[in-house]
Amino acid sequence: MKTTTKSLLKSGVHLGHSPSHWHPRMAPYIYSTRSGVHIIDLVQTEVCLAQVQQFLTAASSQAANVLFVGTKPQVAQSIAAAATSCNSFYINQRWLGGLLTNWQTLRKSVSTLAKLESVKAQGLMESLPKRRYSVFMKEYNRLSKYLAGVCSMTSEPDVVVVVGQQEEQNAVNECRCLGLRTITILDTNSNPDLADLYIPASDDSAHGIPIILNKLAKAILIGRV
Repeated sequence: MKTTTKSLLKSGVHLGHSPSHWHPRMAPYIYSTRSGVHIIDLVQTEVCLAQVQQFLTAASSQAANVLFVGTKPQVAQSIAAAATSCNSFYINQRWLGGLLTNWQTLRKSVSTLAKLESVKAQGLMESLPKRRYSVFMKEYNRLSKYLAGVCSMTSEPDVVVVVGQQEEQNAVNECRCLGLRTITILDTNSNPDLADLYIPASDDSAHGIPIILNKLAKAILIGRV
C-alpha cells in the first residue's frame, strides 16, 4: 500500500455518510458499506487527486488565481493554512452572498479592509483618541473575520477549491453562475455534477482534509516555479 493511501486511510478520509444520507451519483466512488456508513474507494480518491494536482499545476503556471473555500469548523484552519502556504486566497468563516456575483460591490469592503490592514501594520491607530480607536478596531475585526483571506484579491478567482459542498452551496452556485472552474472534495452526500473536478473523500475529516489540501497547495506552487 502506498504511503499516501496509508495516510488517507489512517485519517479516515474513506468514511462517508450513512446509506440513508447519500447522493446516488456518488455510487461509482463507493467501495462498500461497513458499520452503517459508506466506504469511499481510496484508489479512486488517489486517481482523482492526481488529476486535480496536474490541473492545478498547469493552471497556476498560467498565473491562475485560486480561492479556497471551507467554513466548517473542523476544516477552517486547514483552509487558511493551505491557501496561505501557496499565496492563494481563502474564505473560511462565512460565505458572504454575492462575494463573486456581486464582486464590484464586495470589492469596496475588501479595499477598506486592505487600508485598515495598512494603518494597523504601521501602528497609526495607536495615536487615535479612545473612541475613534474603538470604532477602528470594531470595523477592522468585523471585516477581517470574513474577508481576511481575500483582502488582496483584486478580481474574481480563476479556480475555486470547495470543501463541504452542502455547506458551501451558495459559493458553488455563484461559481456556476459565472462559469468559474471548481474543484470539490466530494463526500458521499455530494453531487459530482455540480463540480468541474473533484476528489471523492470525507469532507468532515479533520485529519484527512489537511493532507489533501497540502497536496493541492504544493501543486499550485510547482506551477508557479
